[in-house]
Amino acid sequence: MNIRHIVLSVAAAFAALATTAAAKDPVYTGRFSNLAVDGHDVVAYFTESAKVKGSKDFEFETMGAVWRFSSQANLDAFKADPGKYAPQYGGYCAWAVSQGYTARGNPNNWNIVDGKLYLNYNDDIEARWKADIPGFIQKANANWPGVLDN
Repeated sequence: MNIRHIVLSVAAAFAALATTAAAKDPVYTGRFSNLAVDGHDVVAYFTESAKVKGSKDFEFETMGAVWRFSSQANLDAFKADPGKYAPQYGGYCAWAVSQGYTARGNPNNWNIVDGKLYLNYNDDIEARWKADIPGFIQKANANWPGVLDN
């Protein structure tokens, strides 16, 4: 095999990898982790109105991610109805999804609206989100899950 064939083979492999990597995971976990919501207990947002770190002792894998909880009761509640507790748009930033792209959802920037959990990227983005939550939800719903392919 000559150098030209090697270069073409490597280029083809990178092109295939780039095509495969273009679609994003349905649940945001970050680059170097498989933890949803950075390991925070999504049930606690509803039951305690607070961000609570989950424990390795109470883990559950679903939707391609590992979810952690602060108690067996919260783990059981999530198992019984993941859709009730999982953040909207897979935990990606809700405002970003409304704009047609994805960004990290930050467990510090959260809101529960009509019984659904929404995460945003940071304080500034959360302030933008709060300026028109119903409008942004409508836009994000129209964009989801298509933004995963961008």
